[in-house]
Amino acid sequence: MYNLLIRNARIARPDGSTFDGDVACEDGRIARIDSAITAAARETIDAAGKLLLPGVIDPQVHFREPGNEHKEDLRSGSRAAVRGGVTSFLEMPNTAPPTTTQAALDEKLALAAQKSVANYGFFIGATPDNLEALNTVTPTCGIKIFMGSSTGSLLVNRPDDLERIFANGSRLIAVHAEDETRINSRRAQFAGRTDPAAHSEIRDNETARLATQLALTLSKKYKRRLHILHLSTREEVAMLRADKPAWVTAEVIPNHLFLNTADYSRLGTLVQMNPPIRSPQDNVALWQGLHDGIIDFIATDHAPHTLEEKKRAYPNSPSGMPGVETSLPLMLTAMLEGRCTLAEIQKWMCYGPAEAYRIPNKGKILDGWDADLTLVDTEQVRPVRDEETFTKVRWSPWSGSELRGWPQYTIVNGEIAYDNGHIREQVRGRPLTYLR
Repeated sequence: MYNLLIRNARIARPDGSTFDGDVACEDGRIARIDSAITAAARETIDAAGKLLLPGVIDPQVHFREPGNEHKEDLRSGSRAAVRGGVTSFLEMPNTAPPTTTQAALDEKLALAAQKSVANYGFFIGATPDNLEALNTVTPTCGIKIFMGSSTGSLLVNRPDDLERIFANGSRLIAVHAEDETRINSRRAQFAGRTDPAAHSEIRDNETARLATQLALTLSKKYKRRLHILHLSTREEVAMLRADKPAWVTAEVIPNHLFLNTADYSRLGTLVQMNPPIRSPQDNVALWQGLHDGIIDFIATDHAPHTLEEKKRAYPNSPSGMPGVETSLPLMLTAMLEGRCTLAEIQKWMCYGPAEAYRIPNKGKILDGWDADLTLVDTEQVRPVRDEETFTKVRWSPWSGSELRGWPQYTIVNGEIAYDNGHIREQVRGRPLTYLR
């Protein structure tokens, strides 16, 4: 008897083709895939022809715990994740206190074991003086460097500190690439501006290009694995198109694919983030970079703040917005509009992040692989409604958008975590593992 049997599904293959069949899950793994499975199961889902996808891996979220649990915590953030078909997440270190030591990492792992309904992993945060911890704490998916100041206290922007980190160790380094010196200079230049659109002028395209260029130079010098977080500009796409070593990866987030500076007039500080939303020309370049493989995969940079905080007058408003529960419907809607393919979505959102961070057995529907799955309805159109969001802040920049591809079920390690609007509270995710 299997633990879970999914019948009558349209099962996605990694190449983007689909076939009608059944999937049986046992002991956290996919035990069998076949056109028809007649064996008994403790629980059965009738997929009724809906699309079965690998669970999404979101490799950049901010779940705010410890320190800012009024915005989000590991329980609420993971619930929002599985509502959006995300079965695994990698969480950032700019909490309070920041995740810069083994003790801080252990605390997060313990909290996640108690609270998270999705699988979880955590970055170690770089400071100018924690080099030993960067290379010894375990388990971690990689080192996070804030080259420009963002939300939280972490900042490494002096060239000698950056070089020391790149020169010592072998772990993947993920960078928030904005040039702090230019940010400070332009902040002074634009002092007095209170319109949110100033944010994209202060932290302009050149601010991102300078930092990405420096990170790329250091990565090439030391042959160090580099990941560029939330790449946002056409200049960065062009740079990587001209020179992208095999050990370098990059991601883009839906905010930079679907939003641009025209949205400030409609949404104001709600769409303020770091790096900021860009021009329509940047939207086009980022999409093209994805299609061409210059950009490797998609994250969300889910970074919630309360509406009260976000509605402060600029520049006193915080940067960041929620996104973990809308990324898959956004991308599936784009697929149904002809902007991308099912093969690309699986590469960008499922197995691509797993390959970059060397997470084994996740991101594809294959015999013996982890049973992290999501069953989505690509036919029904439903709007994003703030009151229906699972994030603790209860708002979305996509509020009112009509989307398709909403998950009906999300399965984590062979157990149903999300079931048609409801969370199964007893389900717990597992800590992610990483191949060396």
